[in-house]
Amino acid sequence: MKNINEQKYQGERLLPYARHWVDAQDIEAVLEVLSSEWLTTGPMVGRFEEAVADFVGAREAVAVSSGTAALHAAMYALGIGPGDEVIVPPMTFAATANCVIFQGGTPVFADVDPETLLLDPEQVRAKITPRTKAVIAVDYAGHPCDYDALRQVCDQHGLALVADACHALGATYKGRKVGTLADLTVFSFHPVKHITTGEGGMIVTDDSAMARRMRIFRNHGITADHHQRATRGTWYYEVVDLGYNYRITDFQCALGISQLRKLPAWLARRRELARQYDEALAAIRGVTPLKVRPEVSHAYHLYVVRLDCEYLRVKRAYVFKALRERGIGVNVHYIPVHLHPFYREKFGTGPGLCPVAEAAYEEILSLPLFPKMIEDDVNTVVRCLVEVINKLAGEKVECE
Repeated sequence: MKNINEQKYQGERLLPYARHWVDAQDIEAVLEVLSSEWLTTGPMVGRFEEAVADFVGAREAVAVSSGTAALHAAMYALGIGPGDEVIVPPMTFAATANCVIFQGGTPVFADVDPETLLLDPEQVRAKITPRTKAVIAVDYAGHPCDYDALRQVCDQHGLALVADACHALGATYKGRKVGTLADLTVFSFHPVKHITTGEGGMIVTDDSAMARRMRIFRNHGITADHHQRATRGTWYYEVVDLGYNYRITDFQCALGISQLRKLPAWLARRRELARQYDEALAAIRGVTPLKVRPEVSHAYHLYVVRLDCEYLRVKRAYVFKALRERGIGVNVHYIPVHLHPFYREKFGTGPGLCPVAEAAYEEILSLPLFPKMIEDDVNTVVRCLVEVINKLAGEKVECE
C-alpha cells in the first residue's frame, strides 16, 4: 500500500486527520441503484436501516440525510419544545446543541470528565431543573460515555437519554453495543466517519412509536412516502405534522450497505493504529493521549492527545502550525460550543461555564487516524511531533 503521506490531497502533500475509503465494490453498488427505477424513497433505504439495526442490535433504525438531521429527528420524537431544557456537553460539534434549538428548546451545558472529555454524570445531575426533559451524551472521539451512571441519573429524574454516537459506530460499553445503551442513538455517515454515505445519518431505537414519528418527520410530516404509495397503488397521503425533507437517497444507502460490510475490519485497523500511537507516545514527554476506560471498546473516530503547554512553553497553536508545515494534517475537536458567538449572544454563555472543557480545548490536538493509513504514516506523525518538541526544547520558543 502506498504511504498516505506521499499521496496528494487538494493539490498539496498532506496527511489528513481523516479520510473516507471508497472502493470498486462501493462504486458498483451505487451504479446498480443508479440504473434502477428508485433513486430515493425506494427499497434500498429500508435495507440499509435493517443492516444498521442488525449491526448494533436495535429493533428500529431510521435513515436520514445527515447526522444533524438525525439529532433533530430525535428531539422531535421526544417532543422537545419551547420551555424544555436538554443537557448537553460542550465538547462536541455544534449540531448536538443546535438540534435542541431547532425544536424551540434550550441547551444546558454540563461539563466533562477531565481524563476522557466525556459528559460527567455528576455535572449532569447538578444542571437538572424542573424544565429538563432529556440528556444528550456524546461518545467523544469514539469512547462510549458512562451509560450506567447516566441512565441512573435520567431514571431518577424521568429524563430521556439520547446517545450522540456519531463518533462511536461499532464501540461497546461493558460488552453492550453502542446503539443499545440509550433511548435513542444517533449515527453520522459523513465522509470522515467510520462508514460514509456521502452525507447521511441514522437514529436507532427499540421504541417503534418513536421510530414511526421520525419516519413521518423526515418526509414533510407525511404519513406515506412515494414508494409506499406506489406499492399500495394509491395516490392518497396526509400531512399530520410539520416535518422536513430529511430523506436519504437509495444510492447513498447502497453505498452505506457496502461500507458496513467492511466496518469490522476498519474498526480493527483503527484500534491497531491507536495502539501504535499509544506505544510511540508513551516515551514522549509533553504529549498525552486521552484516557480509555477498561470497560469500553473504543471506536477511535479520532485520536486525541493533550499537550502539556506549560512544559512545552508554547500554546497549542504553535504545535498545530508546525505540524501542518511538515505535512501533518492535525485538527482540533472542538471549540466548546458554549464559547461560540451565537450561544454567547442568545443564551449568555461564555468562559467559566465549563472550566474543564475550556482548559482541555487549549491543549488538545487530533492526530491523523483512518483505516487506509499504514504503520509508516504513524511513524511519520510521531517523528514530526518529536521534531517539533525537540525544537521547542532547544530554542525555548515563548508563548504566542
